[in-house]
Amino acid sequence: MAKILGIGNALVDLLIQIDKDELLSELNLPKGSMQLVESDIKDLIAEKSSGLRKSMASGGSAANTIHGLARLGTETSFIGTVGKDETGDFFINDLKKSNIIPLLNIGENPSGLASTLISLDGERTFGTYLGAAVELNDIHLKAEQFIGHDILHIEGYLVFNNKLIERALILAKENGLKVSLDLASYNVVEANLDFLKEMISKYVDILFANEEEAKAFTGLEPEEALDEIAKMVEIAVVKVGKEGSFIKRGDEKIKIGVIETTVVDTTGAGDLYAGGFLHGLVQGKDFEYCGKLGSLLAGTVIQDVGAKISDEKWSNIYSIISKY
Repeated sequence: MAKILGIGNALVDLLIQIDKDELLSELNLPKGSMQLVESDIKDLIAEKSSGLRKSMASGGSAANTIHGLARLGTETSFIGTVGKDETGDFFINDLKKSNIIPLLNIGENPSGLASTLISLDGERTFGTYLGAAVELNDIHLKAEQFIGHDILHIEGYLVFNNKLIERALILAKENGLKVSLDLASYNVVEANLDFLKEMISKYVDILFANEEEAKAFTGLEPEEALDEIAKMVEIAVVKVGKEGSFIKRGDEKIKIGVIETTVVDTTGAGDLYAGGFLHGLVQGKDFEYCGKLGSLLAGTVIQDVGAKISDEKWSNIYSIISKY
C-alpha cells in the first residue's frame, strides 16, 4: 500500500467566529490572508476576540491534508516541531489517535498557534504564531524519515525557510518519492516567487493552487495559469472556489464541479481537497475520481467550523465513495 509523508508547520488552530470584519482591520490582518505574527499580536488577537465563539483543533495545512488521507485509509506520517506544553501534547495525541506516525521534534518555544478568524461569509484569515513550529530546520531532516514513503506532501508556508524546503525536496527525490506541493497562500507566493519557481521546476511533480495563488504565481487567470503550471510539473491542479477545479497532465485536462452545500467556514477546504485527490491518485484512480473525491472532502469540511470533518460526516463520505 502507498504511504504519504507530510511535512509542515505543526500548529493548533484556535478557531474564532467574528461578527464584523472591522476586527481584521484593527488587527492589521488583510481578509483572506495568512500573516505571521509575534507573541504580542497573538495575545492581542486573544484579547480583541474575547467573548466571541472559539474552539481548538490540531491544524497546519499539510497536517490537515495528512489527517484527511489517514481517514480515507492511506498510510501516513508527519514531520514537524511542537513545544513542551499542553498545546504540543494535544497535537501529538491527535496524530496518534488518527493512526498517523508522528516524526516530531520537540522545540524550545511554545507550540505554534494559528488564530483563525472566520468571517460571516465563511472566509478565513490567519494570524499565525509559529512558535516551536519554526524551529524545524534542514538539519532535522534525515533520509530514514523518507524511506518507505511514496509521496512527500509539503505546504507552501514552509517556503519562508528556503534551506528546509530545499533539503526536504532533495531528500524526497534521492529516496524515490514524488513531490506534492500546495502553494498555501497568495501572499506567501508573492513574497517567495523566484525561489518557488526554481524549486517547482526542479523537484515538484504535483502542484495545488487556488485561483489567487495561481495568479500570484503566473500572473494569469485560472485556465491560463493551469496551462502554464502544467509545463513545469507532471500534474497541475487549480481550484476555483464555487466553480470547482481544473486538473491537467500533459494534454489531458478536465474540470471538476463542486458539491451543493452551505458554506460555514472555508478553513481546510484546500487541504482536504488535496487529501482526497492524493488518496485517489495513490489508488490508481483517474483524474475524475481524484477530483470528485477532493471536491467531496472540501465541500464537506466547509459545512462546519474548523478543518476537521465529523465522524458522522465521514460515514456519509464513505457511503458516497462506495458508489463512485
